[in-house]
Amino acid sequence: MSISQELYPSQDDLLYEEELLRNPFSLKVWSRYLIARSESPFKKRFIIYERALKALPGSYKLWSAYLHESLELVRNLPITHFQYETLNNTFERALVTMHKMPKIWILYLQTLTEQKLFTRTRRTFDRALCALPVTQHDGIWDPYLEFVSQKGIPIETSLRLYRRYLKYDPTHIEKFIEFLINSSLWQEAAERLASVLNDDQFYSIKGKTKHRLWLELCDLLAKHAKEVSGLNVDAIIRGGIRKFTDEVGRLWTSLADYYIRRNLHEKARDIFEEGMTTVVTVRDFSVIFDSYVGFEDSMLIHKMETADLSDEEEEEENGVEEDGNEEEVDLRLDVNLSVAELEKEMLNGFWLHDDKDVDLRLARLEHLMDRSPILANSVLLRQNPHNVEQWHQRVKLFEGNPTKQILTYTEAVRTVDPMKAVGKPHKLWVAFAKLYENHKDIGNARVIFTKAVQVNYKTVDNLASLWCEWAEMELRHKNFKGALELMRLATAEPSVEVKCRVAADGNQPVQMKLHKSLRMWTFYVDLEESLGKLESTRAVYERIMDLKIATPQIIINYALFLEKHKYFEDAFKVYEKGTKIFKHPHVKDIWVTYLSKFVKIYGKKELERARQLFEDAVQVAPADAKKCLYLQFANLEEDYGLAKRAMKIYDEATKAVPNHEKLSMYEIYIARAAEIFGIPKTREIYEQAIKSGIPDKDVKTMCLKFAELEKSLGEIDRARGVYVFASQFSDPRSDVDFWNKWHEFEVQHGNEDTFRELFRIKRSVSASYSQTHFIIPEYMMQKDQRLNIDEAKHKLKQAGVAEDEMAALERQLAPVAKDTTTKDSNRKVGFVSAGVESQMDKEIKVPAIHEEIELLEESGSEDDEMVEIALKEVPSAVFGELANKRKEAEKDEGGDVAAATKDGDTHLGALERIKRLKRGG
Repeated sequence: MSISQELYPSQDDLLYEEELLRNPFSLKVWSRYLIARSESPFKKRFIIYERALKALPGSYKLWSAYLHESLELVRNLPITHFQYETLNNTFERALVTMHKMPKIWILYLQTLTEQKLFTRTRRTFDRALCALPVTQHDGIWDPYLEFVSQKGIPIETSLRLYRRYLKYDPTHIEKFIEFLINSSLWQEAAERLASVLNDDQFYSIKGKTKHRLWLELCDLLAKHAKEVSGLNVDAIIRGGIRKFTDEVGRLWTSLADYYIRRNLHEKARDIFEEGMTTVVTVRDFSVIFDSYVGFEDSMLIHKMETADLSDEEEEEENGVEEDGNEEEVDLRLDVNLSVAELEKEMLNGFWLHDDKDVDLRLARLEHLMDRSPILANSVLLRQNPHNVEQWHQRVKLFEGNPTKQILTYTEAVRTVDPMKAVGKPHKLWVAFAKLYENHKDIGNARVIFTKAVQVNYKTVDNLASLWCEWAEMELRHKNFKGALELMRLATAEPSVEVKCRVAADGNQPVQMKLHKSLRMWTFYVDLEESLGKLESTRAVYERIMDLKIATPQIIINYALFLEKHKYFEDAFKVYEKGTKIFKHPHVKDIWVTYLSKFVKIYGKKELERARQLFEDAVQVAPADAKKCLYLQFANLEEDYGLAKRAMKIYDEATKAVPNHEKLSMYEIYIARAAEIFGIPKTREIYEQAIKSGIPDKDVKTMCLKFAELEKSLGEIDRARGVYVFASQFSDPRSDVDFWNKWHEFEVQHGNEDTFRELFRIKRSVSASYSQTHFIIPEYMMQKDQRLNIDEAKHKLKQAGVAEDEMAALERQLAPVAKDTTTKDSNRKVGFVSAGVESQMDKEIKVPAIHEEIELLEESGSEDDEMVEIALKEVPSAVFGELANKRKEAEKDEGGDVAAATKDGDTHLGALERIKRLKRGG
């Protein structure tokens, strides 16, 4: 066979050929030769590869490149092409020297897998596993498992392979289980999954939890009940139910499904019933109940569909029936019959084996639907058997069935522990007794109450409620003596022997505290008032007070009861006890009722005693509770006493009540004084109210009323003075109503001068409110300066400086006179006077307003005559005696102040004062 000319070395190849002649075993030369001929046909490169591998048969690099190029050559060819066989032979030649190289094996195995040569591929995989060390088997097993998972591989081969693989790596048993499930090998899959669950050291490489594996096993056993044998399915699933509390309903339905698939329908019903009576969550119950209803519904539909077919079969059998004279044949001797046919023939005619049970199945389904509320309630009670409300709901479910209700109440009172109960456990006993009462069985109702009062409850109030309900039942049936006897028995104090016995036990029941229950005594005293006698009722009230459980309402009720029976002095003694027992605010109602009843009964007869009572009540009452007492006291004096004493009481009330009630108290005082003594008398009260220290907004309100009074009396100047005084409490920017009222007043009664005065005061007040934030830092600066002076004096004294030198230094540091400090400290912060405040130190006058107030001028020259606006003081009549005291204080002041007053500087305007200061400078 001739060789093609193009396969011989060309002129360009001579360089590499000469180099190879000199060094035929150099891998570098062969590699460069192949790279240089990368564009040559594969046949020529094939010859180069063969020559290179003949010289270097152990070169992995050459074999790898050769095999990859061979693979690319056959990539697009069908697997039946002869080139694949050539490729396989090349791989076999390579493995002679490359049998320790896993990549060569993997490449070869992948090629064989694509060629679908199953037997050759399996044997090659086995050769690879034998040739390679164990540490490199991971790379072989993964493609091996993929190979045996292909369609067409015999199941037995795959099983044997997976079993070999589990001996190599047991942690991948989940892959084997998945393969078994996909291959429908349910028996071995269930056994393997069960062994995994029994292995406490098993760790899922897929991240599955034991709970999930349990669910998978249960689903497998339930869905393939007939295919799986040899496993105790019932025990397995019940073990999962005990071990895992989550999704218990799904496990119960799986167990029932297992029996359904095995045609054990009655056993499946038992499983459903057991599941519904054991689960403790509503979700699990709903899962089981829905599955149960679905099962019954499907069985009913199937039975109804097959009923017609069975009827037709019976008709056919009756048509071909043999004559009656023929002798009966023993079915047991007929060997041709199957087990199912024999069973059908033998059980034919028995009512338990009757196939026509559609009505029975329908009734069973309806009964199941009717039981659903009761079953759901049972689930809630299993969650907490001490839930009282759920027991009441359960009783309502048996409405119309007294026997069931009685059994439910009996179970409830036996189950519920009063110490752990959620709700009020005594309500169960009460409802139980009312059930008998409603059915006219009073004897058994009394028996229920007798047992109920012997139970140790959590609180005394529960036991007291039972006794009260028992007594109310006796009252409803006209047994009044029995009700009173019950209350006497319940409120009786335990004997000393009983107390000692209980103390020895160390656990004191609530029955020992019942005799101090306020609810019991309140009900008892109501019964005594309605049914008992006077002496017995008084004895009950006295017993309540002796036990020190009385409330203010009981005191009032006791006193009203005695008053109703004309025992007035005894009633007042009860009130006296109540005022000594209780403090404010609880005693307030007792005092109010006591005083009103005393005045109503005695009136003028015991006036001095009533006065003493009122004085005692006012003395012990707090400030916020004195107003009503003072008003009662004043009404007493107005009705039965002296008007002057009434005015005195009103005057005391205005001083005793809190600041927020003083305005209303003064309004009452003024109204009563105007009614009794006339309007002029109220002027003194208005003056007193203004100076009493009530809040600024109340002072302003009182001043407006005072001004209206003076205006109504024709005292225009006095009214204007009141407006001037009240202006210091009214910011023009926020309190527009006040200034509007003053403006209306001046429109009616004023002139040009009074209007100018109004506007000047308004500007002054507005400036004072705007300068409030400047006054406070000035005060703080003076305080800091005083502290610095004291600190300096202390240091000089420690240094040995004489007192005279220290005094001189202090005068230098603090040139302001003490009178200035005193006067400024008395000034109201936030208000700047409209006049001039005189300072005594060195005859220096400091204006109170430090900003310029523009006044109207007739000419622009500073030398022109200025219009002097003098302040108009508040009339002294407005303040009464306070004005006289002020005049006396002014007479006692030094001559410097008097001289300054004579000069008339106090009446100068702000602009004129500023100009004079500039001229003096």
